[in-house]
Amino acid sequence: MANADLDIQPIDDTPSLKWRAYDALKSAIAQMDIYDDEAQLRLDERALSLRFGVSRTPLREALAQLELEGIVRIVPRRGIYIARKTKGEILEMITVWAALESMAARLAAEEASPEQIRELHALVDGFHGEDVGQHMYEYSDANIRFHQAIIAASGCRMIADLANGLFTHVRAIRRRTIYERDRARRSVVDHKDIVEAIEARNGERAERLVREHTLKLRDHVDEFVTLD
Repeated sequence: MANADLDIQPIDDTPSLKWRAYDALKSAIAQMDIYDDEAQLRLDERALSLRFGVSRTPLREALAQLELEGIVRIVPRRGIYIARKTKGEILEMITVWAALESMAARLAAEEASPEQIRELHALVDGFHGEDVGQHMYEYSDANIRFHQAIIAASGCRMIADLANGLFTHVRAIRRRTIYERDRARRSVVDHKDIVEAIEARNGERAERLVREHTLKLRDHVDEFVTLD
């Protein structure tokens, strides 16, 4: 089900108001299933201003920044819309993510702390392929956090920054597709193998497994997903 509305909390008036509005709005958009057929993509500037509890000036500055990043589209005399990518663009983004995350996995096998490895286990060990269908909401969230945790465990700030630019759309397409064609069960198996490779400090295997795992998502989107 699409989120019919954005979960927005009021924010205080501070000198960095533009950036606080930017962070809050970007986070709210990231939580949406923007590729769901029923997703509400049009943003009401006046309503957002009231719900944030701020004037329109910092909100417009935040929206302008989000437009530069390709997260929203501002259409003169028509309104503001959460941006969707074309299927071709999504396929390219997944390909780039595969490159970034696979290198992150290789680095994680070298750099991850015991605490970070425990975090990866916590996001994987509670799920089993045969019954994951009974816990799809929880697994969908854990799936996203698992991939973020690999990026973080790499210790490479540039990989994290580049991945962040892709995150909104890659997250949304992962969330949409995890329910399709037994992907969740197969995802659980892949994740367990990836954690095992990282914990064994086998960077080459971790890199290969993550790349193959992400390219499976690309192949699935290419074959089965229709985007407007």
